[in-house]
Amino acid sequence: MSNTTNTKIDRIFFGIVISLIIIGVIMFISASLGILNKNESKFYGVMSSQLILGLMGGLVALYFGYRIPYKFWREFSLPIFIISIILTSLVFVPGLGFAHGGSRRWINILGVSFQPVEFLKIGFIIYFSAWLSWVKGRVKDIRFSLFPLIFLLAIITALLIRQPDTKSLILITITGLVMLFVSGTPWKHIIGMLLLCSIAFIILAFSTPYLRSRINTFINPDKNGSSSSYQIQQSLIAVGSGGIAGRGLGQSIQKFNYLPEPQGDSIFAVVGEELGFIGSVLLICLYVAFALRGYRVAHYAPDSFSKLFTIGVITIITAQSFMNIASIIGVFPLTGVPLVFMSQGGTALLLDIGLMGVILNISKFQKKSL
Repeated sequence: MSNTTNTKIDRIFFGIVISLIIIGVIMFISASLGILNKNESKFYGVMSSQLILGLMGGLVALYFGYRIPYKFWREFSLPIFIISIILTSLVFVPGLGFAHGGSRRWINILGVSFQPVEFLKIGFIIYFSAWLSWVKGRVKDIRFSLFPLIFLLAIITALLIRQPDTKSLILITITGLVMLFVSGTPWKHIIGMLLLCSIAFIILAFSTPYLRSRINTFINPDKNGSSSSYQIQQSLIAVGSGGIAGRGLGQSIQKFNYLPEPQGDSIFAVVGEELGFIGSVLLICLYVAFALRGYRVAHYAPDSFSKLFTIGVITIITAQSFMNIASIIGVFPLTGVPLVFMSQGGTALLLDIGLMGVILNISKFQKKSL
């Protein structure tokens, strides 16, 4: 048995990513037709943002993410995290930040609007990966594992609760706990942290009206069909009407007059209606393959930073994707999280595709045992 270093990217992982991007673009275009008849200018605005900024910009980011040595991100992890915190804070600055749908999560810089929390997710993963790889064997001491995570989450919570953006906070917390586990932190510490986070979320849920409303909608989806339960009811109708094989690509009825934001967080309902049970299951299997192959890249990563970084990125993307799918089919409360690589969000798509370039760069240096 001897160790060798691979000099080629993980082609299977690359193939899975490209497949998700292609399917995502096709389904996004199909779902976006639902807003064409209502607002033509909005349709072209959404398409240009997704396809030019998101897709084309993402492919450029993929190239640079692949070309830049992954160790660059570890070296500048602290400045990157600080910049992501500053960007997220700008949502509260008059003239830069603005509200939409009751939430203040967006900023507008030079005519480009985006949610800075997408940068915050990346900044957290990069910095926490660098921290855990630096402390290494000292993770068994809570001063070097749990306490730093609690400190980081406290800063992030202060920013996200005010927006409010509970879903992103949950995703970052889940990702942090998984990274702790992979780093070698003792089980009892992780379980203790998980209990602490669960208690905090329960308190938050009962003290926040909009969270209580979503939980009540999840428990009683048949009530308030014209208001709080409208989206889940229309989503279930769309998924159910797709049957086994679906109505056919582009043939969704629900996306035109019923589904709210069909090109956004409701896009999986369009998938279910147009591609049916078979298409939906195949898409879910593709996300599962993405997770499994991504974790394989992490398993053979050349060092602790690259391993933790890959784990963090794959975890947050997978958790977000399945959170979206689960909420659309009614097995999880509606969260409003987009389906990665598919839902509307040019900046998010650009960053997610760019992260795949970094993971491909890491995969070039995988250590394999012969």
